[in-house]
Amino acid sequence: MQRQTVIITTDIKTELQAFFEASDYDKLFILTDTNTCEKCYPAIQNIPQIQKGAVITVKAGDNHKNIEQLAVIWNFLSSNGASRNSLLINLGGGMITDMGGFAGATFKRGIKTVNIPTTLMASVDAAVGGKTGVNFNGLKNEIGSFYPPERVFIDCNFLSTLDKNNLLSGYAEMIKHALISNEKIYREILHFDLNEELVTANHQLSTLIKDSVAIKERIVEEDPTEKGIRKALNLGHTIGHAIESLSFRKNTPLLHGHAVAIGLICELYLSYKLCRFPSKKLIRITHYIKEHYPIFFLDCKDYGTLYELMTHDKKNEGGTINFTLLSDIGQVCINQETSEKLIVESLDFYRESFGI
Repeated sequence: MQRQTVIITTDIKTELQAFFEASDYDKLFILTDTNTCEKCYPAIQNIPQIQKGAVITVKAGDNHKNIEQLAVIWNFLSSNGASRNSLLINLGGGMITDMGGFAGATFKRGIKTVNIPTTLMASVDAAVGGKTGVNFNGLKNEIGSFYPPERVFIDCNFLSTLDKNNLLSGYAEMIKHALISNEKIYREILHFDLNEELVTANHQLSTLIKDSVAIKERIVEEDPTEKGIRKALNLGHTIGHAIESLSFRKNTPLLHGHAVAIGLICELYLSYKLCRFPSKKLIRITHYIKEHYPIFFLDCKDYGTLYELMTHDKKNEGGTINFTLLSDIGQVCINQETSEKLIVESLDFYRESFGI
């Protein structure tokens, strides 16, 4: 898999125009959703090459990251003469970069793509690393591929379009990156005051974003197709994805990062029980997440459904639920197995910590 190029900028127009002038493509397409078409597309629409492109707009929301909306993209590309030498710009959050990346990977067996993430979640996670996909049969990213974009352009000015909940969602992935990295970044992440207004002018947040992207880039470069250390990026996601899928089934949908925050609490509890992760750090992270993130109401009747959802996780091997755990900050333990009893115990720990 080719090495991706990530460009962090405060001048997206200049960077994009330089890229277009140096690129070889026959037709340009810009994928948006109903939100980013209104709020983010205007930031790039005056670029001459963009004005010559065709805009594809799909429905917003992760519940629309599905085969039906994927077919909308394929149909548009096909009916508007896209070729294997065409370029697809994915302008949006993780839903757009995931689905647009997969559309690009599969249309005519692969056309060029560029990601322009417009959310904090996409900037530090979904748009970086080359994973693409759609949800299927109620399961998160069940169908997908590794297909790195030609470029990723990250402009923090887009974050001004986000509400607090969406910023918190992305910040959960930054917490995860800090946990698998080192004590210095871990302390900086936990000392950032999420109760203050998160704005793009905040220099500290911009620095933390750069650090977070660098952590993921380094891991992806070492292990692009997730055979080894890239599994570190799955911390919090085995239980987190199950929580997210359950939330949609209960018609109380959680943002991805909010589900990952719950997953981090549960999987750090498993880390404490299985890998001797320090109890003081478990309590500190749990307190931080409790202070800043909303409660998701679980009861013991949900445990069976959650466990069944975990059995479908893509990281599983040979029918065994596979966890990424920690023995300490930056000390990653991949391919960890545990019992259903201990998983239930970790869910109990979450509920007790949040007073549910």
